[in-house]
Amino acid sequence: MASELTCIEILPTAAHTYSVIWLHGLGADGHDFEGIVPELHLHAAAHIHFIFPNAPIQAVTINGGAKMRSWYDILEATLDRKVDTDGIYQSAAAINLLIQKEIDKGIPADHILLAGFSQGGVIALHTGLRYPHKLAGIVALSTYLPTVGQLKTEGSAANYNTPIFMAHGILDNVVAIETAKAAYDALNALAYHVKWHDYLMEHSVCIEEIQHIAAFINARFQ
Repeated sequence: MASELTCIEILPTAAHTYSVIWLHGLGADGHDFEGIVPELHLHAAAHIHFIFPNAPIQAVTINGGAKMRSWYDILEATLDRKVDTDGIYQSAAAINLLIQKEIDKGIPADHILLAGFSQGGVIALHTGLRYPHKLAGIVALSTYLPTVGQLKTEGSAANYNTPIFMAHGILDNVVAIETAKAAYDALNALAYHVKWHDYLMEHSVCIEEIQHIAAFINARFQ
């Protein structure tokens, strides 16, 4: 049974019409992307409930077993070879609960968007592409997808045409751009609707990228 996650929230200031669930990277917390919201200048900002869940605190093998917020264990530097798939599925179950909470408030699934950075992007992609009801879109930043091979049997027909925004830094030395590109190529080969963007940056977010994310969300939340 998935446990409920604690979350940082930005509540809508007008009628609640849309929801964004945004997942942080390894060792960060829900506050990590809280500050990006005003920078997006979204048309529907007043109507959006932003949810920034905190990953569970757990030991991370690659960091000497140190405990930190992590969506799943990182077992070795070659991120996509030896993978804590159980951890990924457990975190996905916890995100499913958050999606259901929004649906229970009367928000249709196709008004809910998943976003994530690095580890959080893995969970956003993994969860969104398996979710049984159509979502608004998926934003996957500086990330990869070690469970892409299972999509042939586990992918949800409802989200087969869901738009995916995938972005990466050319100078990323945490998640190699080749690892991200391999995930993009695999999704493309499966005919998912994924658009690739890359930027002259490291394992981070840049202004140009924020503008492109805003355009993507504005197109989903009319």
